[in-house]
Parts: sequence; structure tokens; C-alpha cells
Amino acid sequence: MFSVVVPTHNRPGPLRGCLEALANQDFSSDRFEVVVVDDGSTGPPVSQVVEEFQSRCRIRLFVQRQSGPSEARNNGAAAAQGDYLAFTDDDCAPAQDWLSALEARLAQNPNAGIGGQTINALTDNRYAASSQALIDYLYAYYNGSRKGARFFTSNNLALPAEQFRELGGFDTTYTRAAAEDRELCSHWLHRGYRLVHAPEARVYHRHQMSAADFWRQHFNYGRGARRYHRARYARGEGRPPLEPLAFYLRLLGWPLRDGITAGAAMQSALLAVSQFAHAAGFVRELADSEVR
Repeated sequence: MFSVVVPTHNRPGPLRGCLEALANQDFSSDRFEVVVVDDGSTGPPVSQVVEEFQSRCRIRLFVQRQSGPSEARNNGAAAAQGDYLAFTDDDCAPAQDWLSALEARLAQNPNAGIGGQTINALTDNRYAASSQALIDYLYAYYNGSRKGARFFTSNNLALPAEQFRELGGFDTTYTRAAAEDRELCSHWLHRGYRLVHAPEARVYHRHQMSAADFWRQHFNYGRGARRYHRARYARGEGRPPLEPLAFYLRLLGWPLRDGITAGAAMQSALLAVSQFAHAAGFVRELADSEVR
């Protein structure tokens, strides 16, 4: 039923944890496969990690020249044999009932895209916690309507394989992990397909981050946002509307909703930093596109 596509690059330790979680799914092992795509790793061979799981689940490895996670996911999807594609990342550990939860939702919505809940597993890392707080806020903002969801991240997303391929997959001009999932969701909805939120389909995210990593991530999100605007316009969707000031004020207050603590105040400050980084990346991409 499922082909689980996992792009990876130079993270053998986290990949091992991801594959361990997939091998322990409470889902019949003959009903899913794991497709690992090595995006040009330069460290220890990914094949050594994959071989550890050959006897525990159906798993295949493909290797590409480093081209970014979008192309890795598309190449994995092209080789996939399942009716549905389930995407996660190498630093994620799906809950034991992840595939079962996705199957139950897809039984009710067979032609929809299903997005699960991502949970930060590094609660002591303030940068990882703040990045997850931003995603939680965006999910509450974009996916709370009865009309349907609008945005899911690519580390916990399941789609019918036929529709994904008909759509053309992820836009490979996004060579970084930066807004390619936002663009895919927009394109998916533009084609008339639905997105459904399934918070019971849980994935635990272990993204080690420093202050520099945090800035770089959100700077790249800003660059990706500019590309997303351009892609929408090229499809005839028009540019996305600017969010009102209230959107940003609620974002800064999101960590404080259960009370003001030192940790919540730090998260609020880091969310402000994330928006400065995002704006800087957007301007940088805009300037670079003018040069091109």
C-alpha cells in the first residue's frame, strides 16, 4: 500500500533511528516498502545503514548526485511501487502506528493528501523547539478551517502516488529544504485535490540546531518563499495575499498562550528572529533573481 520515501544526506546516525522506527511499525511488513534516496552523501556509506534493516523490512536504496531533497523525493517516488507515497525525513522517527493512522485517514479520503502531526523530540534545544513552535502556529492558522487544510510539511505527508506523479512532484528548482512543501501543497490544491489534517499520525523530529543553524534555516525559508510566490504567479494563481499585522502579533504571542515563563519568552524572541531571517532571505532571493 505504502512506499515510504526518505531522502538523506550525511546523517547516518539519525537515518538509523528513522529506519528503526519504520521497521517497528505495527503495519504488515508486506504492505509497505522503504525507499531511501542518498542525496550525494560524502560521509560513511549510506548502504551500510540500509543493510542493517534488509531482514526487517522491504527497503531499497538509490543514490543521486547532490541535488537537494526535492529531487531526492521525486526520484524515490519514481521508483516507488506503492499506491500511496508517505514522505518523512532522515531525522524523523514515525510513531509505531504512523502508517496505520495514515491508512485509516486515506480509507475515508482516498484521493486526498494527508498531513500528520510533527512533534519536536529535542525539547532541550531552544532552536529546535522554536522552529517547531512556528510550524505548530502555521498548522493552527492554515489548517483550522472546515473547508480543509492548506499547508503541511514534507516530513509527515502522504499522497496518492498517481496524483503526485501527475502533478509533477516537488519543484526541483528548490535545491534547499525551503518552501518546496508549501509550493507542493499550493499546487495540489490548485489542481482541485484536497488536503486533510491527521494529528493522530505522529512523527518525532530530532533536528539538532545551533543559533547559526536556526538563522540559516529561516533565511532559506525566506528565499524559498520568494520562489513560491514566483511559482504561483507562473501557474496563474496570482501572488499570495500578504498576511495582516495580526498574523505576526499572534505568532509572537503563540508561545505565551499558556502563560509567561522564561522559556516561553525565549521562544517568542526567537520567533521574532525567525521573521527577520525570513525577510532577509526573501530580499536576498529577490535581489538575486533581478540579477539573473
